[in-house]
Amino acid sequence: MRLKIHHKTHYTYDAPVPYGLQQIRLRPKSRPGQVVEDWDINVTGGEVEVSFEDEHANAVDLVSFTPGQSEIEITCTGTVDIEDRAGIVGPQGGYVPLWLFRRSTPLTKAGVRVRALIDAAPQDGAAVDRLHALSALVLEAVPYSTDQAASDLSAEDVMEAGHGVCQDHAHVFITAARALGFPARYVSGYLMMNDRVDQDASHAWAEAHIENLGWVGFDISNGISPDARYVRVATALDYRGAAPISGLRYGNAAEDMSVILQVQQQ
Repeated sequence: MRLKIHHKTHYTYDAPVPYGLQQIRLRPKSRPGQVVEDWDINVTGGEVEVSFEDEHANAVDLVSFTPGQSEIEITCTGTVDIEDRAGIVGPQGGYVPLWLFRRSTPLTKAGVRVRALIDAAPQDGAAVDRLHALSALVLEAVPYSTDQAASDLSAEDVMEAGHGVCQDHAHVFITAARALGFPARYVSGYLMMNDRVDQDASHAWAEAHIENLGWVGFDISNGISPDARYVRVATALDYRGAAPISGLRYGNAAEDMSVILQVQQQ
């Protein structure tokens, strides 16, 4: 499937910003099952200082603010060809060992509530079946709701809240999968929805490493493995390492952000 993506993120500040830096993980890479035909990033109110690969082999652009700006806009436009591989990504790549993906982080540390979910998950059977069952348990315990949109909730916080969005589902799944012995990681990217072109945000899901298959994706929010509608952009141990945009700035200016995102078949 050939997907056309237009993603614009617009920041406004109530006072000029003397200095700011942002790490942008918004550049998908060609890989088995995914071919990037073209991809452009345009920055208004700043400039790309350097582009590099991080430890997970994600493409990262470091953007600096033009001093004194009160607006900055980042626009990504591109075309990606996707093959439906039933969620199978393949062997581990990047620059970190596979065992690292068994390590917990502050966002993926199991507490009492997550451990209860783990106890309810199947402990034997085929790995793929066990992980799909785990995905269903996560969605049952944490129904999808945009009422909770904070990006810094831990898996235990999400379980306590009892609802969440795609990144929350991914964190709970990753935490439980690691406790069950599977290396697991967070994925940020794009999803073409069947009922709309315009979206409010990009998407997130999880991947678990299964012997003889490699990395396999699980979109907990939608109850499926990623198909030809999904574009993988960045992976990491959790959201903080794969966030589309993160950074810092000097000054006390209040920030307002708006997003325009369109994903459609071409």
